[in-house]
Amino acid sequence: MTNYFCTLFDNGYLIKGMTMMESLVQWCPEAHVFVLCMDQQTQEILTALNRSYITCIPLADIETPELLEVKKSRGVAEYCWTLSPCLPSFVLAHHPEIDFITYLDSDLLFYSPLRPIFDEIGNSSIAIIEHRFAPRLQNREINGRFCVEWVSFRRDEEGMRCLTRWREQCIEWCYYRLEDGKMGDQKYLDEWPDLYPTCHIIAHPGAGIAPWNYEKLHFSQDASGRIEVDGSPLIFYHFHQFQLLTNGMFDRLSAFYTAVCEEPDAAYRVYERALMQALKAIRTVSPGFSGGIRPFFRVKARRWVQRHVPRPVISFLHHFIRY
Repeated sequence: MTNYFCTLFDNGYLIKGMTMMESLVQWCPEAHVFVLCMDQQTQEILTALNRSYITCIPLADIETPELLEVKKSRGVAEYCWTLSPCLPSFVLAHHPEIDFITYLDSDLLFYSPLRPIFDEIGNSSIAIIEHRFAPRLQNREINGRFCVEWVSFRRDEEGMRCLTRWREQCIEWCYYRLEDGKMGDQKYLDEWPDLYPTCHIIAHPGAGIAPWNYEKLHFSQDASGRIEVDGSPLIFYHFHQFQLLTNGMFDRLSAFYTAVCEEPDAAYRVYERALMQALKAIRTVSPGFSGGIRPFFRVKARRWVQRHVPRPVISFLHHFIRY
């Protein structure tokens, strides 16, 4: 049985998105992914790569008049967040054969079979996952208890009611700020467990590992080299902040995370190898492609600021920067 997924990205996230999808089909061979291509180059490259498990959706196909109107007032990231619920809604509307679909962030990597997550979800109409913040980061839950990195919907009354409402909410308001109990696309999820009885919160300890929670976890490897988290297989990791650099190196994380606890090196090394494989494949159809590869000195300068400029000053400046 096919497992359906959807994701969205532009050429700046193409390398990461391709890496995510290749790892997905490695551990879930029956996966099929609908990709909302946020620009023409992304669509052209994915089409040329000719992966049978990918269906490209041009941005113009999904942009209704109401979306085009709100696009005028939203930054690039904010508009992508606005589209998070619009994409699965569009796929389900145009593919009546699909009963269940999962939205995925493009900067994930899968390390082992996804079956334990699907077994856990069972017949639930909705599935979401918590940030699971480390103790020192618990105050960040004010921006959202749940992470829009894995969100599943079933084509039943409750699943469609939830998805329709989330879509309407994100079109009405979706900005990179905390305001009136809202924050981007993710704060809306806080009320789902109370509103929808069949909303399942994914509990597998190897799912949703990320910079905001790894410091409270124990990482190990079994005899075969499989990475484990607190004794369970690592299923997927969210590579927040990760950057490819123009000098061929990588920038993993800011000191905000690593000063307290070093990142899980084994997981990052797997991701780095997978990124380079994806870049190699992309360059077979688009030689010289460099989307998303950041200038080395600019990234290092930003990390210097993050390390040495007082946090209140950085927070103050964020009020004047739209990502």
